[in-house]
Amino acid sequence: MRNLFPLLFSLFILLCCYCQPAPEFDIIIRNGLVYDGSLAPPSSMDLAIKGDKIVQIGDLQGETARREIDAEGLAVAPGFIDLHVHMNALLDVPENESTLRQGVTTALGGPDGRGPWPLNQYLDTVERVGTGINVAYLLGHNTVRQNVMGLENRAPSPEELESMKVQVAQGMQEGAFGISTGLKYIPGAFSEVEEVIALSQVAGQYGGFYTSHLREEGLGVIEAVQEAITISEKAAIPVVLTHHKVMGPAMWGGSVQTLALVDSARKSGLDIMMDQYPYTASQTGLSVLFPAWCMSGGGDAFLKTIENPVLRDSVKQGIIYNIVKNRTGGDLKRIQFAKVKWQPDLEGKTLHDWLLRRKLKPTVENAAELVIEAQSQGGCTVIYHVMEQEDVDRIMQHPQTMIASDGQLASFGEGHPHPRWYGTFPRVIGHYARERNIITMEEAIHKMTQMPADRMGLKDRGRIQENAFADLVIFDPATIKDQATFEKPHQYPAGMLYVMVNGQLAVDEGAFTRQRAGKVLRGPAYQPE
Repeated sequence: MRNLFPLLFSLFILLCCYCQPAPEFDIIIRNGLVYDGSLAPPSSMDLAIKGDKIVQIGDLQGETARREIDAEGLAVAPGFIDLHVHMNALLDVPENESTLRQGVTTALGGPDGRGPWPLNQYLDTVERVGTGINVAYLLGHNTVRQNVMGLENRAPSPEELESMKVQVAQGMQEGAFGISTGLKYIPGAFSEVEEVIALSQVAGQYGGFYTSHLREEGLGVIEAVQEAITISEKAAIPVVLTHHKVMGPAMWGGSVQTLALVDSARKSGLDIMMDQYPYTASQTGLSVLFPAWCMSGGGDAFLKTIENPVLRDSVKQGIIYNIVKNRTGGDLKRIQFAKVKWQPDLEGKTLHDWLLRRKLKPTVENAAELVIEAQSQGGCTVIYHVMEQEDVDRIMQHPQTMIASDGQLASFGEGHPHPRWYGTFPRVIGHYARERNIITMEEAIHKMTQMPADRMGLKDRGRIQENAFADLVIFDPATIKDQATFEKPHQYPAGMLYVMVNGQLAVDEGAFTRQRAGKVLRGPAYQPE
């Protein structure tokens, strides 16, 4: 009998454990200060997650879950949605650490007129590989134009325009959310507004929207905004002025006029919005310093152009004009090298530094010669310190401005990128909302979540509500801060403690988990085969 007692006791314990009800939820987040993505003030409440959805909100005392997170003293918000990301490296860095550590859970690729083609084939590949974030794409006008016309500087024939329309329709049916243009870049710079309207009409008919890198963001920015508004009106399509800014000392303060144009267009019934990154410097190719005509035909044609002394002088004068009038006001220290494959030791240095290294007088004329030399070696990417803080503040405060990084998916330690690759979203919260009070915390989060979700037509992301996807961030509102700088860009932000993508923790107590829980999102006209 004595030997039987331990056996019966063990069976009793096992029976009790077996009868214990399983936890109803996968994760419960308790006691957090919840910003739901709207402009409503935050509320202290609990969230329950089951699978990939938020299934219950409120006081969940007494409920159980397999994992509980105590968010006392922390902010809980929807995962951030980045409307402008260059995701060329997605298949090389599919876990997306630099993006996720900012709190971004959904990214829209294909900006500035460039995107993958054919889209459906690419998206299928992404689904097979897996991704740390949810990804969506725009169809690139430059991509479509180059598919049909190469890099020719002319208007399309009727047959070529029809071919481009067919490709836009195909891209929309394969899952694009809209069409993007890069009218500052070739071959988009060679297009007239009628071509853009015709292609945008097709995207609009399929429920898409239009984002534009404007033709000009320095001198000519007023006319460029007016052109985008005309495209919205004639093509009957919503428009986003992407990475909206005014560049160069000659245009500082010009945001007063550009924002007035947006307000006027909206009052007339047009759907015009903007997105913005929170820095006073941009990053793009060195090629934007060149007149567009000299890039016609591609790299080999460019090399032949600069062999001709007369044409080379015209190119040089165009570069001088752009440096002085459109970019830096002639200050060569404002042009900083970011990625230079042919001379990596220039990365982080300025054009002024390069002139001194070459023992040349730091004049704009000498700088133009080095710029031609750099482009002849394949070009490079450059950070342009050319914006005024007051314009950045004014644009951010506008009720139709969303936050977007214009960043890329970073490989940690590679090159000398713009710090926006690492810090955009924490910078808005920590620097602009908490430290400077340029906007409120509710406004900051709204501009990163519900606003871009609504622009994309995503009704179950970008907000905290029952049955929404569990894309969530939990951060310390007192310490969240971007740490990447123009001197030392490869630094992750502070204060971002948890990031959840479709119910799975991608950042857990500050540690990156390497999950690939993201999904490929397809646009309103997607027609599966």
